[in-house]
Amino acid sequence: MEQVRYEVEGPVARVTIDRPERHNAMSFTVMTELAEAFDRAKADDGVRVVVLTGAGERAFCAGADLGGIGSNAGPSRMHEARGGPAALFRRLWHLGKPTIARVRGYCLAGGFGLALSCDFVVASDDSTFGAPEIDIGLWPYQITVPLIRSMPPKVALDLMLTGRKVKAPEGERMGFVSRLVSAEELDATVDELAATLAAKSAIVTRWGRNSFYRAIDMAGEEALDYLHAMLTVATHTDDAAEGLTAFAEKRPPKWTHR
Repeated sequence: MEQVRYEVEGPVARVTIDRPERHNAMSFTVMTELAEAFDRAKADDGVRVVVLTGAGERAFCAGADLGGIGSNAGPSRMHEARGGPAALFRRLWHLGKPTIARVRGYCLAGGFGLALSCDFVVASDDSTFGAPEIDIGLWPYQITVPLIRSMPPKVALDLMLTGRKVKAPEGERMGFVSRLVSAEELDATVDELAATLAAKSAIVTRWGRNSFYRAIDMAGEEALDYLHAMLTVATHTDDAAEGLTAFAEKRPPKWTHR
């Protein structure tokens, strides 16, 4: 891959947007390669956690950069290309494994949506978030969904209507920053969180995480029925039996991930 790095160490896959000279903006190539990286991580049973980040210290991702497609691509091709960020959001939600956005620097527009499509946002306190599209005559249409899934809807609307940028400490107060640390603590915090998540049962994590994302879009009564059924299904896994036995025997469980 040319603009995205994919590295696996133990149970953790690290996906890095590698365009620091462009603030890691999502070109068409970046979006294509991110999709490939997420698919590789999903298909690899040895990968239990995915960390998404941007190269350098200046930006996680400054948003979408579709200039490389060319003005002669035609309206249908441009329409498809503009859907690239939404396709990545869906891939992250359906990955079946915990995802961590490691954020340092600017995290704006489509990059903001990309980070909030991860399960966790671990940010250095000097990071900056925002949806400034309105200031250039656009609206952050696609990132509306990850934003309203990550903070109160009216808070998201404030950011979208004003286009203002907020530092990570305010993002933590708004609810979309999961862990707020100094730049010096960022990597250690991400590594510790990834290790904690990787130590859980893979099947319990996958089914539970999938149920969360399904239930979040359901009406309450429908969600309760679905979650009730999932509880019964989950009790028949080997790891559920092992977890209950280990609890009764006062010992750590030995997961088989089945």
